Amino acid sequence: MAENIEGVELEFDAENLNGSEYEEVVEEIESADDQEISDEELDRIADTAIAALQDILKYFNVGEITIDEYEGDEGELILDITGDDLAVLIGRHGKTLDALQFLVSAITVRSIGYRYPIVVDVEGYKSRQRQKLESIAHSSANRAVAQHRSIKLRPMTPYERRIVHIALRDDNRVETASEGEGAARHVVVIPH
Repeated sequence: MAENIEGVELEFDAENLNGSEYEEVVEEIESADDQEISDEELDRIADTAIAALQDILKYFNVGEITIDEYEGDEGELILDITGDDLAVLIGRHGKTLDALQFLVSAITVRSIGYRYPIVVDVEGYKSRQRQKLESIAHSSANRAVAQHRSIKLRPMTPYERRIVHIALRDDNRVETASEGEGAARHVVVIPH
């Protein structure tokens, strides 16, 4: 299926996209290198991402919405959607929101010509999930150190794994690594 959104043709073959290809693309988009960009360029990225998001949201029956944009702690562009009935945008365990973020990121990459980290959130859902993941990361680090053994976390999406790695990158007591394949890929917290 090919979709044309704001002059960008997005090709998506749902039947032939396997889990590992999806994971690779998502990981590449979400682990984009931090780049120094001008305020004008950041505005262009935000405008492109917001236009893509608005075009996609036309296909959802969500009524009147507002999209707030701001820069996250890791330099990512966060687009937070607020409105009345937005549960449909989050989906079960955030799967719809992950897909929405994937599409907006892919369209934006195609439009601007390089990767820039973009997070699509709905009424702070990902922010709350991020806080939970950071808490899990810190308690896992404490357990790993106290028990002198590696702690395996549950399987996570690339975005969730990135949050855990970032949360523990300055903790000199432990290191983190991703293990496994596809949907079973998880973070291991290893004590020093």
